[in-house]
Amino acid sequence: MTFYRNPIAYTENLSDSLVLFDIDGTLVRRTGPYHLKALVEGVRQITGAETSTEGIPVHGMLDPAILAIMLRRVDCPEAEIGGLIPRINAVAEEVYLATVPDLRDKTCPGVPELLAALSARQVPMVLVTGNLTRIGWRKLEQAGIHHHFRYGAFGEMAPTRGQLATLAIARAREEKLIDGHTRISLIGDTPQDVQAARENGIRAIGVRTGITPPGEMENAAPDLLLDDLTGVDPGMF
Repeated sequence: MTFYRNPIAYTENLSDSLVLFDIDGTLVRRTGPYHLKALVEGVRQITGAETSTEGIPVHGMLDPAILAIMLRRVDCPEAEIGGLIPRINAVAEEVYLATVPDLRDKTCPGVPELLAALSARQVPMVLVTGNLTRIGWRKLEQAGIHHHFRYGAFGEMAPTRGQLATLAIARAREEKLIDGHTRISLIGDTPQDVQAARENGIRAIGVRTGITPPGEMENAAPDLLLDDLTGVDPGMF
């Protein structure tokens, strides 16, 4: 498994904490149609098919899973989907990189302050997201917050969000950032994020900053549910 490692220099000390973050609806929101349009354009350029994400519950989904649904809708043979998706991914990433605007006003409430505070404490932060690798990093670059994250587990790296979290935690162990006593938290805005935390036996922190319908996060029963990250004490991690 190849991880994109942030080129920012970090200390290599064992940490008491590790914080995993979702991207959309957790770190940034209202970032425009550019991401989904890139997926549509990727399908068009590789297959010639005209598709859309209309009616697909994309929030909380991994990008390759969204693409698979789009391909099935245009009657792409099931046996061909697995081979097409990596090619579509590459095109979609290039399209997004070429079209995404400045997103510095799209961070969710409290995010810049919390990330800065955790960085000051040298708490390692890692992305666990359904975004494709280059889309996820560019989105956070355009929002001005990418430098806080050590590396990421992205949508093309595993078939489920829970498995992405597993990869992220395993990488932290390989880098000797954590041990069996490290507190690990996953912050996200969807029930899928809560489930990913549960599957890995780590703390689930939910935020209501995304588009998850009212009541669904409560039903998912995270360990802690916040309206947003404003004023969150970094010491709680």
